[in-house]
Amino acid sequence: MNQPHLIANQTPWYREPWPWILMSGPAAAVVASFVSLYFAVSGADPLVADDYYKEGLAINRTIDRDRAASAQGYRAAVMMGAEGTMVRVQLTGSGAKPQALRLRFIHPTKAGLDRSVTARQIQPGWYEADVELVPAAHWYVQLEDVGQSWRLTGEWQQGDASFVLEPRKG
Repeated sequence: MNQPHLIANQTPWYREPWPWILMSGPAAAVVASFVSLYFAVSGADPLVADDYYKEGLAINRTIDRDRAASAQGYRAAVMMGAEGTMVRVQLTGSGAKPQALRLRFIHPTKAGLDRSVTARQIQPGWYEADVELVPAAHWYVQLEDVGQSWRLTGEWQQGDASFVLEPRKG
């Protein structure tokens, strides 16, 4: 009697493609979860403040600074140098013109890129400072006196030669 050959060529499971294809999906998910875990643990989120309660209490002081700038009629025209390494500020208003102003360039998402410079008065109402900014499309800008009794705010799109800072309405 002849016996039929059931399986003539029997290969081990790991030599077949289908088990590997079926296992590749869950394996990719495990690798992706470890990559996500690395990104989550490797750095703190700079947009979340650790002392949010204190920052909330400081809002009233900030509003008072905006009101003080508005009461004195302060307004500033800011002109950037061609290479973006020099800034000139013309401060107008009925209030006294300080000898120096603090100009802060605030990056919207990366606090490590923020820059603060002190602009010295070159003639009454005119101030000048050197600044080194990394290329970024958008910046928030604050101008204040050194004593931080008033402030002006605005936004600057890098590439614009000039922009205006005014007290925040509110």
